[in-house]
Amino acid sequence: MAAPQAVPIELDEAMRRRLNKLAASRTASVRTVQRARIVLAAADGATNAAIAAAVGADVGTVRTWRGRFAEQGLAGLADAERPGRPRRLGQRERVAVIAVATSAPPRPQATWSHRLIAERLAAAENIPVSASQVGRILAEADVKPHKVRGWLTRRDDPAFWDRAGDICELYLNPPTGAVRLSIDEKTAIAARSRKHPTIPAACGRPARREFEYVRHGTASLVAAFDIDTGQALTEIIARNDADTFIAFLHRLDHLIDPGRDIHVVLDNGSAHVAKKTKAWLAAHPRWHVHWTPPHASWLNQVELYFSALTRAVIRHGDFTSRDDLIDKIETYVIAKNDTAKPYRWTYDGTPLKAA
Repeated sequence: MAAPQAVPIELDEAMRRRLNKLAASRTASVRTVQRARIVLAAADGATNAAIAAAVGADVGTVRTWRGRFAEQGLAGLADAERPGRPRRLGQRERVAVIAVATSAPPRPQATWSHRLIAERLAAAENIPVSASQVGRILAEADVKPHKVRGWLTRRDDPAFWDRAGDICELYLNPPTGAVRLSIDEKTAIAARSRKHPTIPAACGRPARREFEYVRHGTASLVAAFDIDTGQALTEIIARNDADTFIAFLHRLDHLIDPGRDIHVVLDNGSAHVAKKTKAWLAAHPRWHVHWTPPHASWLNQVELYFSALTRAVIRHGDFTSRDDLIDKIETYVIAKNDTAKPYRWTYDGTPLKAA
């Protein structure tokens, strides 16, 4: 019996260029590259057996893709749709899974697990579903009951937008000749040392840090961030109270040229709103306070400075003593002041940058 006649392949210049590009591609799948090579070799008159030997496939594979291309063109080289096993769970069951996952879990559970959802459906709805099926259904619906994001409900403050607008106006349109400061405290910074040395990072492996640590006390500091220069004046404090805060303001008042007004951004911390503090501010009329709304201390630029300090020194720091912690903080502040730049405040939601 004669062997079946190979399907003839003819290519125009445009199609040949496309197939050559596919055959040489480094990003296309291996199967796609192989199929393009089969068609090109077939168009050059090679036999199926010769093509199979050249591309590392069997003759049946060559015959299949040669025929598919002859019938459908380039689209014929794509994988055909695979029907797969029909779904065992209908729309009702899928909706039930999502409904349970988005409801409150039974006491005393705090969050749903896939297994707990499957057990609830079997007991309450008589729906037999496995934990793995629950996981697939929730993944398709992009429902993640194991994840929780924190949320803080803003107080019903009628002055919120007025206060926020006042601070943004101060940042964007500075008063002529005035000093602009952003002041706050960073308290209870822990001086901790790891019980064993940290292993540095290596290729393909992150740094490894001992979980257990030894406490050496805490330190607190107050900082005045200069909005115009990006520099900061910091002071380690023993107590975070009105007397300490007033002493810091008094020091700033003596350091700053007496002929200049001072505009300061403050949050609603107890030391800031104390009667003593407000009396001191009233007695020094060149000080103009711009209060952040409650729960909006992110409007205070010194918080950006504290964030940078935390990332650079504190979060992954290893401190042998409280004095070591204080020394490293002060070293950071001094070095930072040498290269400081102000933050560029924006309204459009883009991240803040150094100017």
